[in-house]
Amino acid sequence: MKNHKARAERTDCEKCPLREIKKFRDFGPDELEFVSNFKKGELHTDPGATILVEGSNNPHIYTVLTGWGFRSKLLEDGRRQILNYIMPGDMIGLQGSIMGEMEHSVEALSAMTLCVFEREYMMKLYEKHPDLGYDITWIAATEERILDEHLVSVGRRTALERAAYLLAYLHQKATAVGLAQEECSDLSITQQHIADTLGLSIVHTNKTLRKLAQKDLIIWKERGCEVLNVKGLLQVAGWEGMPEKCRPLI
Repeated sequence: MKNHKARAERTDCEKCPLREIKKFRDFGPDELEFVSNFKKGELHTDPGATILVEGSNNPHIYTVLTGWGFRSKLLEDGRRQILNYIMPGDMIGLQGSIMGEMEHSVEALSAMTLCVFEREYMMKLYEKHPDLGYDITWIAATEERILDEHLVSVGRRTALERAAYLLAYLHQKATAVGLAQEECSDLSITQQHIADTLGLSIVHTNKTLRKLAQKDLIIWKERGCEVLNVKGLLQVAGWEGMPEKCRPLI
């Protein structure tokens, strides 16, 4: 990892700002006490920092507290595929706790704060708090469902539909956790990030984003994208959007 550091101060789980977001289900008193003891500290990263490295064995699991990043895989010739984006409330490193080593990397797009959990205590969570164990299963199943939708997009949607889907997805995901406003959002990603997510060349990506801008759905800025009309993006993508369900938080 690079550009990351642990600090002595930490956010008290009882005062966690994520608990104020209606998107997340609340803890019971016993669950809150367990999670507070389960948490071992916080990790603070700079933009561009590598949090987890593909092929590495990491003893920790993390929940994103602030900021956002992405998961990716790298081919031998240097080509990158971005798999998904992570935002507050998302858990990372769970794969390593099951498989023994990470099969993807995680990189920060912005400055991030992550809650650190020791994965060796995972069995205690399943033994003492099966509801929290179910929550982790729910998180893994939901990630699988999202990846299914991403695969459909890359495999069957046109370039314009893919781009519209991705930007609508990021807007809705960011809005749900307070990183964006409902009406519009600023997504701090580059065209290279979008190209690596959609499996398009940078030239094709640029042309596709210009078409969405011509429809007054987005404005592309120097480093990022402003979503102007998420309903229009959903219509172009032929996608109903993310279900508005209460989700667990660890």
